[in-house]
Amino acid sequence: MYQKTLKKMLTPSRLYHSYCVSDQAQHLAKIFGANEKKAKIAGLLHDITKSLPTDKQLKIINEAGFKLDEIQRVSPKLLHSISGAIYIKKFLDIKDDEIISAIRYHTTAKPKMTLLEKIVYLADYTSLDRKFVDAAYMREIVEKSLDDGMKYGLTYTIRDLIDKSVAIHPDTFLAYNYYIK
Repeated sequence: MYQKTLKKMLTPSRLYHSYCVSDQAQHLAKIFGANEKKAKIAGLLHDITKSLPTDKQLKIINEAGFKLDEIQRVSPKLLHSISGAIYIKKFLDIKDDEIISAIRYHTTAKPKMTLLEKIVYLADYTSLDRKFVDAAYMREIVEKSLDDGMKYGLTYTIRDLIDKSVAIHPDTFLAYNYYIK
């Protein structure tokens, strides 16, 4: 469906990752009763602008009138979720707010995520191409409980960002606090 566009926009490894996330999102949607088609599309398109240079991502964001916050301005790795959400709406004519939001929050998360948002966030962590130390364990958690997966994933993210001395977006802290209670 979007393969030609993705092949033009993504590196081969990022394209492979997108296919893996799409498969995992569809798998999780089936387990938890979400719309499988939406999960598949959101998973496929979640990193659509990630291979673009920062200046091109900023152009997409600025032309849409989106105002970056302080952390987003100093964290280029956060831009692709914003530019990706804008891109799919503007250039791929996707009007489904659930898909757009799932792409928008697949990096930082947020409190009170919808079922589809949680699925895409966790599919990005647990797709079969992921090989980090706890990936297999996290797959087991996610298949039993998305909320437990959110707790584990957010804890892992925060620890990893602290270890790297990288700024942490407030949405991530708010999501952590929401899911940990």
